[in-house]
Amino acid sequence: MLANISSRELSEWMAYEKITGPLDERLRGDISAGIIAATVSNSAGGKRKAKVSDFLPTWFRRRKTAEEIWQDVIKANTALGGHYRRTYESS
Repeated sequence: MLANISSRELSEWMAYEKITGPLDERLRGDISAGIIAATVSNSAGGKRKAKVSDFLPTWFRRRKTAEEIWQDVIKANTALGGHYRRTYESS
């Protein structure tokens, strides 16, 4: 698959993965661990019902703006040997 996509597309997927976490389900052990942790917590009879999301990692402490994400994509693209050419449409 990597041989068939451009460095720009790969950079975009890398930026997306930074926000959402790993795309490969084999690497998403955090979800399984969150389910188990929530089940154990809820079976302990606490006052508040725990949710799986209570036990999932936060991938970013704050949400990045679209411009910050785009700059990350450009940096990753350049690091992978890609080129960024800014084009402007004429009015």
